[in-house]
Amino acid sequence: MEVRVQEAPFAAGAELDRFTARADGAGAVVSFSGIVRDDSGQMAEMLIEHYPGMTEKALESIAGQAVERWSLADVLVIHRFGAMKPGDQIMMVATAARHRKHAFEAAEFLMDYLKSRAPFWKQERGPDSTEWVAAKQDDEDSLTRW
Repeated sequence: MEVRVQEAPFAAGAELDRFTARADGAGAVVSFSGIVRDDSGQMAEMLIEHYPGMTEKALESIAGQAVERWSLADVLVIHRFGAMKPGDQIMMVATAARHRKHAFEAAEFLMDYLKSRAPFWKQERGPDSTEWVAAKQDDEDSLTRW
């Protein structure tokens, strides 16, 4: 299990290759990469803040729960912080399991958690405004299936 909270960009393909190579005994690997998107067409950058130490501990806890619940061979969670432009990679989740259903479900579980409960704060900055991103009801509703 590997959890990283970092400011630096990462190469999702290279990360996935390394993850797959170490997924001993797995029959399935699932990955998801999140990208900064600009729904308004006005965002110059997104700033992501977090509390070092607390954030890693929270992500390690939820990744550990996924490992136990779905008997995962391995899990990878990478989440960036700092200033990012639209189109930049913001995060990545990869899960490895003996069977694809478990790998897919665990990845969705982790994504739902990251979207609604992970201790990150996002601020969208545009030419004329700066706004904190509010929680979305759809993201909260997604947690109910777990």
